[in-house]
Amino acid sequence: MSTTPSITARPADARGHTDLGWLDSRHTFSFGGYHDAAHMGFHALRVINDDRVAPGGGFGMHGHRDMEIISLVLDGGLAHRDSLGNEGVVRAGGVQYMSAGSGVRHSEFNVSETEPVHFLQIWIEPDAPGGEPRYVDADPTSRLDAGALVPIATASGRDGSITMRADAELLMARTEDGGTLRIDDDFSAGWVHVIDGTHRIDDTVLGAGDGASITGGRFELRTEVAGRLLVFRLR
Repeated sequence: MSTTPSITARPADARGHTDLGWLDSRHTFSFGGYHDAAHMGFHALRVINDDRVAPGGGFGMHGHRDMEIISLVLDGGLAHRDSLGNEGVVRAGGVQYMSAGSGVRHSEFNVSETEPVHFLQIWIEPDAPGGEPRYVDADPTSRLDAGALVPIATASGRDGSITMRADAELLMARTEDGGTLRIDDDFSAGWVHVIDGTHRIDDTVLGAGDGASITGGRFELRTEVAGRLLVFRLR
């Protein structure tokens, strides 16, 4: 028997903000110089940063370990280079995944000298520390059917998704005006992040940049204005 889920919204304008000139970033959870004891993450989901990098700007070579890092490029192109020897550019609609494992260094730059790049950077804690670092890039846009949740990264690698080292799933949907997404299995813990459009879960209305935690039940998401959103299944 299903139960009514508990939904707690995280409005876009309540997020943390970093402005470095070359970087404008909004933080759903505590990150860097932004600290909010009430928003340190949600289960294994540690970071959702909504980043806009100015033309020619970027993050110089720096290190990570013991984190699953996913970048979803929304507009523009993001150049990647790492200590594993990977190098390339991820364009709008593309995804890059890096399992930092026992340690890796990388850099990310806006490939354009004239246009900004806009991307979401997502961190998920792995099930166990260590392991060999690895990198994958993919373009899931061809699999986005309106009104369906498409797996982007999962523990099992199901349905063409990236296999990650965490008991979690990142799914993406493209919705149309008046469309409905039904989550038919009970969600012990989930998070919704709206990229664009306007969506409603029960009486909770979510717009661009808004997020919400969902615990303890099935839910239905109704679209008022077409857009894209992410759904995280967490344990």
